[in-house]
Amino acid sequence: MADKKRSVLAPQEYVKGVLSGDRTVLARTITLIESNAAEHIKKARTVLKHLLPFAGKSFRIGITGMPGAGKSTLIEALGCFLVEKGFKVAVLAVDPTSSITRGSILGDKTRMEKLSRRKNAFIRPSPSGGTLGGVTRKSLETIIICESAGFDIIIIETVGVGQNEITVRSMVDFFLLVLIPGAGDELQGIKRGVIEIADALIINKADGYNREKAERVREEYSLALKYLAPATPGWKTRAYLCSALNGEGVAGLWETIGRFRQKTRESGIFYKRRQNQNLDWMFGLIENRLRDDFFSHPGIQRELSLVKEKVLDGSILPTAAAERLLNLFFDSRK
Repeated sequence: MADKKRSVLAPQEYVKGVLSGDRTVLARTITLIESNAAEHIKKARTVLKHLLPFAGKSFRIGITGMPGAGKSTLIEALGCFLVEKGFKVAVLAVDPTSSITRGSILGDKTRMEKLSRRKNAFIRPSPSGGTLGGVTRKSLETIIICESAGFDIIIIETVGVGQNEITVRSMVDFFLLVLIPGAGDELQGIKRGVIEIADALIINKADGYNREKAERVREEYSLALKYLAPATPGWKTRAYLCSALNGEGVAGLWETIGRFRQKTRESGIFYKRRQNQNLDWMFGLIENRLRDDFFSHPGIQRELSLVKEKVLDGSILPTAAAERLLNLFFDSRK
C-alpha cells in the first residue's frame, strides 16, 4: 500500500483498485478525475471507459438546502441508518469555493465523523470550483467511480445556492430539499424553482421547542405544493418532519425514498431519467471540452489580456471583443 501511495499508477491499476474496493486507489481515482491537467484528463478518460460497464447500479440522492439547515447532520444520520441495514454508502460533499481566494473549507468529512468511521461508508469532499448548480464539474464522473466501487447509495450534498441547484437534478434519481423551522423564505434563500424540482421537502430540526414551529412550516409548504406540478411524473411531492440530531424521521424518510424508487421503476420514469442524465452528461462534456480548448489556446491566451484591457477602457464593445476572440479561435482550427 505504501508503494501505491507514492507511485504513479497506470490506468489499469486505477481500474483494478476501484473494482476491488481499495479506498486509497478510489480516492486517488477521484483526484485524477477532478484534475484539469492535460495528461490527467487523458488518463481519466481511459479509466472511465473501463469502469463505465460496472456503473449505474446505485440509487442516487441529491440533498440541498442553505448552510445551517443541517444537511450534513441529516446525511450522517441517514448514512448510518443505511449502513446498519447493510448498504454501502458514498457521500459526495461539495464545498463552496471562495470567489476571492479560490479556496474551499472541505470540512464535511470532519462534520460527519461518526459516518466516516463506518466500514461501508465513504465520504469525499470536493470543491465546487465556483460551478453553478452546487456541484463540481466532475460530479457525475465521480458518481460513476463510486458506483463501480460497489456503493449502493450515492448521496450528493450540494452547495445551498438557490435556484442554480437545478443542475444537480440532472444527476440524481431523488432530490431532497432540507428546510428549517422559524425562518422565512428570505432567510432560507429558497426560491420556487428549487421547490419545483424537489421530490420531497423535509423540515429538519423538528425537536424540542422547534417542534410546533416545524409543524406549521410543514403545513405551509404542504399547502404550497398543492399548486405546483410534481417534479417527477406520477409522484406527489410532500413535506415531512425530521430531527437529524436524534434520528427521528430518518426511517420514514428512507421509506419515502423506497416508495419513490419502486414507483418510478414500475412506471419507467427511473430509466427514462437515467437516459436523459447520460445525454446531459454528453452535452456537459462537450461544453467543458470546448471551453477548455478555447482558454488553453495559445493565440487566445496571448490576445485575451489585450482584449480585456480594451473592454475595460471602453475602446471596444464586449460583443466585438467576443467576436474577435471567437474568430481567432475558429480560424486557427481550419
